[in-house]
Formats: sequence, structure tokens, C-alpha cells
Amino acid sequence: MQSRCAGLYIIPMTEEELQYIAKLSQEYPHSFVRSEEFRGDITIIIRKGELFSIMKSLKEWKETVFDYLVDITAVDFLALVGAERFEVVYHLYSHLHSRRLRVKVLVPEDDPAVPTMVPLWQSAIWMERETAEMFGIVFVGHPDLRKLLLPDDFPGHPLRKDYPLEGEGYRSNFPNVKGSRERKSSFLT
Repeated sequence: MQSRCAGLYIIPMTEEELQYIAKLSQEYPHSFVRSEEFRGDITIIIRKGELFSIMKSLKEWKETVFDYLVDITAVDFLALVGAERFEVVYHLYSHLHSRRLRVKVLVPEDDPAVPTMVPLWQSAIWMERETAEMFGIVFVGHPDLRKLLLPDDFPGHPLRKDYPLEGEGYRSNFPNVKGSRERKSSFLT
């Protein structure tokens, strides 16, 4: 049954979705924090301790089969007192059930590391590299955490809230490369 709210159709959680969330909270009581629903989108919030096991379960359980990792990103909550500074956010999709799920993992500032999801989803290679580069989150076990978007000597992590708005003096020192169109990419050689 759908309800209408401010011109939008809200689809409440199905019985199956409520069951797999309950199963997660029972199997991982130390890591499961809570679940939320907003405008038909389901989010579960967990602690990072059993992250890999939880994600593996979400992929392999017949009730969920989240076989597609849509995106990985992070959020910096620098100004919130009493909360973990970072959240790593995973967007999952199940082709079998036509269902989406958002998984938010609480990550403390003093240990900004989570396990890699590359063994479960190969596409995590690129998304984890970008998140590591922009937020400084370390993906433990990742096969190649080289920088993806910025030069190797770029200082800091530009999507952190404490990164200076004007950059760290890097823009004024950026080399002007002439004839860059003629240069071959390092991926092509």
C-alpha cells in the first residue's frame, strides 16, 4: 500500500524487508545500530566491526541477494559532537528482488579504516580508491589504493570538512603543461 506525502508516493517497507533487517539485527547484535526508512528508501546503520560479514550476508542470503554495488562514498560529520566523524556509505541493489539498500558504517576519526569490499564486488576497486583519496578512509586489504583523481603529491583530502576552501596553496603552484593533448596516457603504454 502506498501513502501520499507532499506530492510523493511513499512505499513502506515490505514484510520481507522487515524480516531481513530483523535477521541482521539478531545475527550481528554488536554491530547493528538501527534501520531507517525515508520516502521508501531503506538504510541500515552499523558499526564497522563486522562490516565484511554483514555485507557478505547481504549479498549471499536468498532473502536479499544484493548482487550489485552501486556506489561507495563517505560523509564527514566534523562539527557534530558525540558522533563518529565519518560514515562510509554503500548503495546496494538486488537484481533478483528489484530492491535497493543503503548501508552506513560509522567510522571514528582516530581509526578511519574499514575492510575492502573488493572480494565481494570487483567494482569496489574504483569506488574505494576515490573515497580513500577524497576522505582519507583506508580500505584494509584493497589491492591498489593509488590516487585516482589527483596528482600523487596532492596534500590532504579535499572532501573533508576541515580542508581549506582555497586549497593548501596547491592551485597557485600547479604546473602549466603545454601540449598535454599530444601526451599519451600512462594507461595506454
